[in-house]
Amino acid sequence: MWGKDKTKKVDFDRHAGRTTMIAKGTVINGDVQFEGGLLVEGTIKGNVRAEEGSDSLLRLSEAGVIEGDINVPNVIINGKVVGEVHSSGHVELAAKAIVNGNVHYNLIEMVMGSQVNGALVHAQPTK
Repeated sequence: MWGKDKTKKVDFDRHAGRTTMIAKGTVINGDVQFEGGLLVEGTIKGNVRAEEGSDSLLRLSEAGVIEGDINVPNVIINGKVVGEVHSSGHVELAAKAIVNGNVHYNLIEMVMGSQVNGALVHAQPTK
């Protein structure tokens, strides 16, 4: 409790060379599974899942939309999510974030202006 650094930010640069980008104007119909970093500026109509046991990071930009469930260890949202968010690591909801669904988290950071239209469910990580 005292020795743990709970303010540690998720660093997108650590996934350099292993980052996938979905550009603004791009629409993906179907589920997405990835490892490393995923930057979404377009739209995904399907579930987004990281490889099991990875330390992956999903970043949803202000213009980005995900219509489906998210199951990723580290998530930064500044766009719109219609579905459940499941994170075993860190969730950051930026000022323009809108989540229409429940957010299951271990650590969460919410900036003024972010919206969650659902429940915030705290879950301790399994060891």
